[in-house]
Amino acid sequence: MAESKEQRMAREIYDQVGGMGNVSKIIHCMTRVRMTIKDEAKVNVASLKNVQGVLGIVEDETLQVVVGPGTVNKVANEMVAMAGVKLGEPFPDMFSTSNNIENLTDRQRVEAKAAEVKAAHKSKQKNTKFKRILKSISNIFVPLIPAFVGAGLLGGIAAILSNMLVAGQIGDNWSQIITILNIIKNGVFAYLVIYVGINSANEFGATPGLGGVVGATTLLTGMNPEVPLTNIFNGSALSAGQGGILGVIFAVWILSIVEKNVRKFVPDAVDIIVTPTITLLIVGLITIFIVMPVAGVISASLVGAVNWILDVGGAFSGFVLGATFLPMVMFGLHQILTPLHIEMINSSGVTLLLPVLAMAGAGQVGAAIALWVRCRKNKKITNLIKGALPVGILGIGEPLIYGVTLPLGRPFITACIGGGIGGAVIAGIGGIGSIAIGPSGISLIPLIANGHILGYILGLLSAYAGGFVATYFFGVPKDAIHQNENEEQ
Repeated sequence: MAESKEQRMAREIYDQVGGMGNVSKIIHCMTRVRMTIKDEAKVNVASLKNVQGVLGIVEDETLQVVVGPGTVNKVANEMVAMAGVKLGEPFPDMFSTSNNIENLTDRQRVEAKAAEVKAAHKSKQKNTKFKRILKSISNIFVPLIPAFVGAGLLGGIAAILSNMLVAGQIGDNWSQIITILNIIKNGVFAYLVIYVGINSANEFGATPGLGGVVGATTLLTGMNPEVPLTNIFNGSALSAGQGGILGVIFAVWILSIVEKNVRKFVPDAVDIIVTPTITLLIVGLITIFIVMPVAGVISASLVGAVNWILDVGGAFSGFVLGATFLPMVMFGLHQILTPLHIEMINSSGVTLLLPVLAMAGAGQVGAAIALWVRCRKNKKITNLIKGALPVGILGIGEPLIYGVTLPLGRPFITACIGGGIGGAVIAGIGGIGSIAIGPSGISLIPLIANGHILGYILGLLSAYAGGFVATYFFGVPKDAIHQNENEEQ
């Protein structure tokens, strides 16, 4: 049987990272295969970038190989299948040469130990406290993104149908369909704190079920509305959901500490009964009377600050946010905005920030089109653009970042300018919000709150145009235009 494209990519990626024996675990996100590498000295990054189908490399705590949406699932699954494990599972020790250390010469043992110490030191340098926080946020929310996208799109369809029903454009028989779509949507957003609680517990090493209970505690289910619980700081009534997602994450972090310490003193024979009971009582009281009020103030302040920046700064703020978002994505800093988006949706029904930031990807699309026009004789660049542009238009910009604009340098800067122009238009119009997170580009259109879709489309077109013009006149390297001509000569 002929080798498939994904099988070839999996094999060639292994070849350039030092083989299966140099990999301890593989996971993937929407566009990247993420490998935990044992000895980074064995990785040939330059050759890895030249593997056909690889769009870029990100060297972080894990080695991240950008291959694009759809392809990433297939390649990652081929790679773990070759190793006989599942995604996220540790690779068998049989692949590691360190198991056969007794067969090594003295010099090989010394070199192996030196490489191990170097890799551990490099990993420690990369694994800063801030990066660990970003990784934790990513681990909590990335698994939920498909649910946000699917449920959000269904909610968007329900909103459009509701408007058509009110306007008399469709009959009353559509009302049940609208209700069903909203029920499915609410299956995610009404109980989001529970999902976040479970994922947070997994991330912090607590019992997932207890994390879900702590998340559900913030809903204050069962509270008598006539005799509400009061804020111990100012005596005001507590409200369901106060503190939002940020409060749940912090409360589950406390849960992980309390549970581990309680377990130290509880006999094994009664652990399953006593530990969760004591832990939930302690953490439940802390969550309701301390975390919820404090996190409520913090969440409201963050949401208020973002809305204030967009209201007061207007087009200028939009330009700065749209222009700087691509560098944030490049360094992984965009993950820290995910809880903020969700908190804005929880508090007001929409996030005004996401449509502005989505313009960054649109600026890249404009830049890529300009490169295609100016560098049409450069087959390498045009082939990369052909593969990355469709998904870029749909809102997945990493293939364009790592495969096209960033390697060329100047086009990345002009793409950021295009994103800034689109962000300025969105913020200048004002009030353009998304009812869910996940996609950007044209894929975000169904999630834009009713009445603002045309404004969002205008922002997209402005970003396309801004990225195109800036790149066409100022962002195309001369060697990229004439590369193929020079090769022929």
